[in-house]
Amino acid sequence: MSRRPSGPLRRGWTTGACAAAAARAACQALLTGAFPDPVAIRLPRGEQPSFALALKELTQSAARAGIVKDAGDDPDVTHGALVIAEVARGPAGSGVTFHAGPGVGRVTRPGLPLAVGEPAINPGPRAMIAAALAEAAESCDAAAPDLAVIIAIPGGEALAAKTLNARLGIVGGLSILGTTGIVIPYSCSSWIHSIHRGIDVARAAGLAHVAAATGSTSEAAVQRLLGLPEMALIDMGDFVGGTLKYLRRHPVARLTLAGGFAKLAKLAQGHLDLHSSASRVDAKALADILAGLGCGESVVAAARQAAGAGEVLDLARRAGAELAAALARRVAMQARETALATLAGSTEVDVAIFDRQGELIGHAGP
Repeated sequence: MSRRPSGPLRRGWTTGACAAAAARAACQALLTGAFPDPVAIRLPRGEQPSFALALKELTQSAARAGIVKDAGDDPDVTHGALVIAEVARGPAGSGVTFHAGPGVGRVTRPGLPLAVGEPAINPGPRAMIAAALAEAAESCDAAAPDLAVIIAIPGGEALAAKTLNARLGIVGGLSILGTTGIVIPYSCSSWIHSIHRGIDVARAAGLAHVAAATGSTSEAAVQRLLGLPEMALIDMGDFVGGTLKYLRRHPVARLTLAGGFAKLAKLAQGHLDLHSSASRVDAKALADILAGLGCGESVVAAARQAAGAGEVLDLARRAGAELAAALARRVAMQARETALATLAGSTEVDVAIFDRQGELIGHAGP
């Protein structure tokens, strides 16, 4: 996760909002022969932003408009991408149909909110686009026409390689996302969306066991340990709370939580957001665990003054491998208790703690 800059942050626009605005401009050009520039749309919560056009193309049968996405101060992979909407008349009675152009993916697995084979234009953006087209027709005193809408993002397939789309079964490009149309900087909504969709895809595939990891090292380690297929792996990052709360509503039979000692020590202490800006490890609480394990007073005293969880673990290791293993097991047990309390359901949970080399150092649960 990128480091959040200090000071007020500027909001931006989702790919769905950009696609809706581009579609409205193209539709208006198709109906009148002129592109509105800038073009304004109404978002689901009533905001009415305007967008400058970076592309205008009009033929007798279709119109294309493009908008450069501005994600504000959010570290969005699609910031600066050109979002293009091509609008053409469709068969009578067809209504609005959606199609994937270059750089927009297609759905290949069940479990997503779109049928297999559909372009990866989510329901929220589809509704925004349809509303924008209806507003364009109304502004031109025309009945809502039957329209085919093609959304494209040049270079989108390369950008998609930086996302979790392939794991979700979205191939060939990006997803068009956004329910409100607004990007709130560092809300990490696209990451949380990917977590939820990953769980949906695993459930739809009939998988009873998923593993959610805080990072790539622990993810690779837990996959080796348990032999799980890639579809069962959830890249939850720091969002253990978002993962657990979604699983509470959409349960699986078994969940393995995997991560490093410091991250899972935070979960053990009741924190559900593991990012450094949101939570801190209580070194004194870890020192209390060492005391309860019979550790010498000098090590416990040093642990109370430690700068972080890693330093406490290093102190325990210097005092003996068995002590360090017992500390990691106790942290895993407490992390499991937090997870079970948050899930409040029938999902069985185990917790695996790995070191930086991917070696298992602590485990709790079945």
